[in-house]
Amino acid sequence: MNVVAPPKSLAKSQHRGPLDWRLLVGWLQADGVISAEEAHRTTARCSQAESAQHPLVRLASVGMTRVSDGKALDIESLAEWLASHSGLGYLRIDPLKVDVGKVADTMSAAYAERHKVLPVQVTAKEVVVATADPYVTDWIDEVERQARRSVRRVVCNPQEITRFTAEFFALAKSVRAAIKSGGNAGAASFEQLVELGKTAKQLDANDQGVVQVVDWLWQYAFDQRASDIHLEPRREQGVIRFRIDGVLHPVYQMPMGVLNAMTARIKLLGRMDVMEKRRPQDGRIKTRNPRGSEIEMRLSTLPTAFGEKMVMRIFDPDTAVKDLSALGFSEHDAQRWEALTSRPHGVILVTGPTGSGKTTTLYSTLKRLATEEVNVSTVEDPIEMIEPSFNQTQVQQHLDFGFAEGLRALMRQDPDIIMVGEIRDLATAEMAIQAALTGHLVFSTLHTNDAPSAITRLMELGVPPYLINATVLGVLAQRLVRTLCKQCSSKDEDATREALDQVVTPWKINGGYRPFKPVGCVDCRQGGYMGRMGLYELLTISQDFKALVNKEPSIDTLRRQAVADGMRPLRLAGALRVAEGITTLDEVLTATPPLS
Repeated sequence: MNVVAPPKSLAKSQHRGPLDWRLLVGWLQADGVISAEEAHRTTARCSQAESAQHPLVRLASVGMTRVSDGKALDIESLAEWLASHSGLGYLRIDPLKVDVGKVADTMSAAYAERHKVLPVQVTAKEVVVATADPYVTDWIDEVERQARRSVRRVVCNPQEITRFTAEFFALAKSVRAAIKSGGNAGAASFEQLVELGKTAKQLDANDQGVVQVVDWLWQYAFDQRASDIHLEPRREQGVIRFRIDGVLHPVYQMPMGVLNAMTARIKLLGRMDVMEKRRPQDGRIKTRNPRGSEIEMRLSTLPTAFGEKMVMRIFDPDTAVKDLSALGFSEHDAQRWEALTSRPHGVILVTGPTGSGKTTTLYSTLKRLATEEVNVSTVEDPIEMIEPSFNQTQVQQHLDFGFAEGLRALMRQDPDIIMVGEIRDLATAEMAIQAALTGHLVFSTLHTNDAPSAITRLMELGVPPYLINATVLGVLAQRLVRTLCKQCSSKDEDATREALDQVVTPWKINGGYRPFKPVGCVDCRQGGYMGRMGLYELLTISQDFKALVNKEPSIDTLRRQAVADGMRPLRLAGALRVAEGITTLDEVLTATPPLS
């Protein structure tokens, strides 16, 4: 067997110039990353044909295994090793943390492509530049002269450099084109100043630069798993922020004229009144994500002190087809929820604050129930996602068509299953109960802290206890908590079990405790969390519970009976997820009401 030895004449401290895959194989073996046998196999495979690919990309495609743990060396592992080997820092680019405007000011797109480098951070004293060829340095002096700052190099995945070079410079070009077309002109605000000599030209919503920036914004949001996009006017500049896993992240700052034109463009596409900026408006847009799947976006505008603010809520249709375990249901609650939703008639309520995932739970449940044999009809305000298997109606308050009127009309449409967006008043509650009494299965939502509170809320609205007992089948309360990043979370060796025991032990639930803690990595943007899941408490109405409702009991009495009937409180549901190593106790304590 021919063993590839590291070339002595090209030791890492002496090498200058572009990388070669043969050189890298020798260095990998010399550093003990791969074995001599792996080096020989890689050399044999890579020698079969020449390629214009970057050496790191080529070696990653071979599937080399690491000596230390037998894991495959992917492109990121190789880039991280190369950074260490060359004595430079390693970086995985997070586009949310890159100021694209400053990147484009540092060098031209043509220069970046020619030298295969990309500025990723610009401070008062230095420019941080990503490269995949750490031994090519002939560009450094020129960049330092141009930027009037020192250059600090970091090694990055060459595929990321190629991708983000195209994206960052294309965005910067579109913004500059928009500004050139009149994008510096601001809109009227409460603090409007008269500035002499400034152009009054307003940027057209159909300007090509604006169109490209809006297209980038949406694709970028889909790629970053954003649930909401905020376009926020400020005194000096507009701000774009994404909500990801429940947390807002700043993305980009735009001149106010460009932000106003973007808002106008989106309003135009959402069939909203572009000229009306003094009152709130709602709209919706359907588009496609990079995978080709259709995406619904709900639009909302609001006049503020510095102009018109827009929020776009993104609804991914994939969430409507999740099974119960993917939503976060435990096996205990999933079985009880399936039994409840298979009942032929009655009222089922879902409760929780705004943003707790009620709509996702309802759509996912109704999607499974909406077979060819049944008629599923909804009354919503507004319609969150268009679902072809439902018959959806939107409330029109300005036409005196509210939830109660919508329900009354639906009763003449031969429905089997009805979903009412929210029970807000006695009229809507009475119509929902009437629908259940006449043989329909009715789903709706309420804003209460927990499941038992939904019963007292109905009584406060004026619903008689005997009608609650006759129609309400159960109440599902829920919250959303962030889940730990699977790439970086680690066992919390220092964590005491006292806090967890205080929640779990009284319920006589035993099992292995595996509390983990958030660490932070590039995948989760150093936050330690990635994605969210639901926590649920499910109250089912038993005969003993009905007896208490007739006596107008306190909420504590109802809660104790619900627990006796099998309800696991939200905090207990969260503690069990902590014990499974899925989330943290801090997340659960923040999101759920205390146990009484």
